[in-house]
Amino acid sequence: MADDLRLVDVRTEQLEDVERVRSRSFGLLEPARREAWIADAQTFIDDGRMLGVVDGDELIASARYWPFQQWWGGRKVPMAGVAGVVVAPEYRGRGVGSKLMRGVLARAVEQGYPLSGLYPATTVIYRHLGYEFGGGRFRCTFPAADLRSLGGKDVTVRRAGSADAKRFLELADQLHSSARISGPLVWPEAKVAEWLGEDNSFCYLADDGFVVYGWEGDMLRVEELVAGSEATARALWSVVGSGSSISTDVDAYLSPDDPAHLLVDQEADKQRVVQQWMLRLLDAPAAIAARGFGPGVSLEVDLELDDSELAANTGRWHLSVSGGSGALTPSTSSGDALRLGSRGLTALYSGTPLASVRKAGLASGGAAADDGAIDTAFAGATSYMLDYF
Repeated sequence: MADDLRLVDVRTEQLEDVERVRSRSFGLLEPARREAWIADAQTFIDDGRMLGVVDGDELIASARYWPFQQWWGGRKVPMAGVAGVVVAPEYRGRGVGSKLMRGVLARAVEQGYPLSGLYPATTVIYRHLGYEFGGGRFRCTFPAADLRSLGGKDVTVRRAGSADAKRFLELADQLHSSARISGPLVWPEAKVAEWLGEDNSFCYLADDGFVVYGWEGDMLRVEELVAGSEATARALWSVVGSGSSISTDVDAYLSPDDPAHLLVDQEADKQRVVQQWMLRLLDAPAAIAARGFGPGVSLEVDLELDDSELAANTGRWHLSVSGGSGALTPSTSSGDALRLGSRGLTALYSGTPLASVRKAGLASGGAAADDGAIDTAFAGATSYMLDYF
């Protein structure tokens, strides 16, 4: 790779170059979307969250990351959501993408993010950099008539809009925390208000739940539905199903553990769509401290971590879990420890059973008698996302 390939912060005057490289990677931006894309890009630039690689004076690659929070074990953990990773075609296969992503990882660490997540166009480069699958974005299809018949007519449901963004976030916080949910993203209130005000967003609010849905072609699609009780779940799904005379089926993004699967008479369409996303621990002690754990679990175990990209994670650590909280502290113990690379640690953090992590060659050592307690500590509902970014 030429010596004059440099990592840089993208500047406003380079956005046309970014758009040019982007168009060669993902296709041309629709004119209606270009203004919003530029406005979003400027916020990334202003916050130091958009990086590029230049060859001399020419920008040949760029990436950015969103300032998310993500639910893990019922607690919100800051997460840098990497998006828009593009490399000019003539520079691919020359290490440009790795150089760019190493810069993104370093910047996210500098800005205090314990986690990073992304939807991979290819898994090879991201696994090489320490990412591993963290969960899925699950879409399934229900007969609209089945949803319409769920009842819940005794629950008061009203139309909602931009002014209800704060309440939507409050309800999601309450329900995700109590159910120890893992995976969904937390967006800024202003962004939520913007979406709730869109013409194609049909939003309804109950005392302990809400639904956001709209049209996708000739089908209805549920973006998010949360409910704190059976009655509210039935009422909100019935609102969506009331369009059954027009849309025979309803697509829905939801968890594989969602109670809708238990409420509806017929099983969801067998042709479910799953988009897998990847996760990486950037600051292992901070990620463990921020995550929620099984409230009845007590665990004391040593880990030997090897992170070839982020040296601060490498070393011997003591993992302690009690009262639903965890801590990762330096250890001087010399006994056998559970050995994990960055991918293995991510898989464990995401709730993958340790037996699977071991069989994939991503974990070794440690006392086999500890595996069950470790699994119980990190276990919970299947991790999922509703949003693509």
